[in-house]
Amino acid sequence: PNSSFKQNKNQITVSGKGILLFDFGVESAGWIEFDSDDLVDSVQVSISEYNEPAIVNAGAQNRIKTKAPVKYGNTYRLELNDALYEGVRFAWIHVKNFSKTWHIKNVRLVCQTRPVNYAGSFSCSDAELTRIWYTGAYLVKINMLHDFFGAILMERSDRHSWTGDAYPAQAAALAAFGNYDVVKKNIVYTSGQNNGIAAYSVYWVLSLIDYFNYTGDVSFFKEYTGNADKRLEKAYNEYDQMPQLGFMGWDERLGAGFENPQIQEAQNTYKMLCINAWKQFAKALSSVDETGLAVKYQQFAASKVKLMESDPNTLQHYGIHAVSEAVNAGLSDNATIHKVSTALFADRLNRLSYSPFNQYFIIQAMALAKQYDAAITTIKDLWGGQLKYGGTTFFEVYRPSWNTILSQNDAPINNQCGYTSLAHPWSAGVTKWLSENILGIKPVQAGFKTFTVIPFLDHKLTQVNGTMPTPFGAITATFNILSGSCAVSIPQKTSADKIGLPKAGKQISKVLVNGKLLWDNSFHQIKGISATEEDNNYLYLINVKSGNYKIQLTYTGTDESPKKPTDKFNYLITSIKQDILTSGNWNSKYGMQGYVLFGYPKGALSKQLPAYVDALTLKKNGIVVWDSLSMDTRVLKVPGRAKKTAAANITKDPNA
Repeated sequence: PNSSFKQNKNQITVSGKGILLFDFGVESAGWIEFDSDDLVDSVQVSISEYNEPAIVNAGAQNRIKTKAPVKYGNTYRLELNDALYEGVRFAWIHVKNFSKTWHIKNVRLVCQTRPVNYAGSFSCSDAELTRIWYTGAYLVKINMLHDFFGAILMERSDRHSWTGDAYPAQAAALAAFGNYDVVKKNIVYTSGQNNGIAAYSVYWVLSLIDYFNYTGDVSFFKEYTGNADKRLEKAYNEYDQMPQLGFMGWDERLGAGFENPQIQEAQNTYKMLCINAWKQFAKALSSVDETGLAVKYQQFAASKVKLMESDPNTLQHYGIHAVSEAVNAGLSDNATIHKVSTALFADRLNRLSYSPFNQYFIIQAMALAKQYDAAITTIKDLWGGQLKYGGTTFFEVYRPSWNTILSQNDAPINNQCGYTSLAHPWSAGVTKWLSENILGIKPVQAGFKTFTVIPFLDHKLTQVNGTMPTPFGAITATFNILSGSCAVSIPQKTSADKIGLPKAGKQISKVLVNGKLLWDNSFHQIKGISATEEDNNYLYLINVKSGNYKIQLTYTGTDESPKKPTDKFNYLITSIKQDILTSGNWNSKYGMQGYVLFGYPKGALSKQLPAYVDALTLKKNGIVVWDSLSMDTRVLKVPGRAKKTAAANITKDPNA
């Protein structure tokens, strides 16, 4: 209550029992502490990523993030684990009893971060996309404390580098920081593990390829070629029988995390991931003259693609995760894959995954399929939705529908693993995606020895600029289709295979480069630019040498590209809502066709299944019963029984 606390600058006078809530505005890796010269009563301190004190799953050193602070002289510090830091956005000081007036001074969140500079940058005319890029980068930055690329900030016993989780986190770091040394260390650190997850072993290889493509570090790539070979050959040998996957993603279409990962969609997704990795590995091997090994993986991929294409009936049943990995593997020319992917990418709801980790692979595929509008909408739905929710980092899992039920910064729905992390760096892949597909800078030769700059702009996204770090120096690019002003800076000892000047539905009638005429429906020779090419969407500058190029475009005509309204979310069922009024007397309003009630008889089920449901199977579950609540009016009545039972069905996944 207000009567218990009075603030004067950095000092709070305590004159009664109560609770103080602090919002530090942004999640950080840190710990809460305060000073007091005269504290005589007992206090407790809490921290959380959301607006109530956190309680995490079993395994953490302190799963309840509320504890009496440790006193050091006149400083009181909340200590919850050996490393001290947790993921903190909110904190509380609980004054549990009161005997006389005392004072709190200098409440502070002491933060840690690895000293990493933003060598990359991104900005565009859509402020939300800009914020998403920087939020992903910040998320990775504050998680680079424990084991280089730790899993999450909140200590819940899994704060270490998972080989699969690290793949999109390292990808974001390459584009945002260019901190090649740290990425390299983490690849070495995780080179002897796969976390018991088949796909994670494959993601380790893709991380190695990402690092090689961004750095051109041939010696390191060759040093770990043997490791990658063992992983990918094992995947090939197990391909037909299918290994125990362990985990493919939290989305229920992938088996809901560790609940049931062997389902068909998860198997199909894993197979397409393997084909993608074999093809990428073969390409990288060819670039370093490892021809024999490259041919081996080309043949691995070709044999399984042939097998896949012989069964079009199976392809028709690919879901969003499997078809996305198929497109990532370069299989969109297959008629069935093309048909299925086109339909799924057009469905705003179905193309969303429960996990931003898996969503990274989906938006990669959407870019390859040239579905940029839909991909941007999806990015805004998933990552933008987290910002609207109140996030200052990105989450482990997320559904846009949360925002219709929960208020800003409310405690989110718990994941199957127990606690939903609101700062999980596996969600940061979108940062690299924006740099490569909206700013449009991608390596062609490893280390950006040659590269392309092909931005995506349209009537909704009219301007983009940014920086891509490379071993040769920064590539910078600016494109503005309203003013026609563009600029590209190409580092020494590199060249751009193509620079795409966006038409954005109009025609380009003239191009000036550094004040000289380059193009007016025909090419005019300018030093440093070999030629031009053209298609419906771009005028391309070909083989552009190192240097700084200020480009002025003259557009003619009006934007003739179709302007489609954003699709709505199409839910099959629209009538689900929270009901806090009916309470225990539910059976006059609900369950006309059937029902399932948990916990009565104690630890069992009371059920009446409708004719169209054959059976109900529960896996890895537990039932909790609250005997003390049996008289509460909210407790559900059991049809045909006088006794009521307060109970719930919970996942026991963390204990399984």
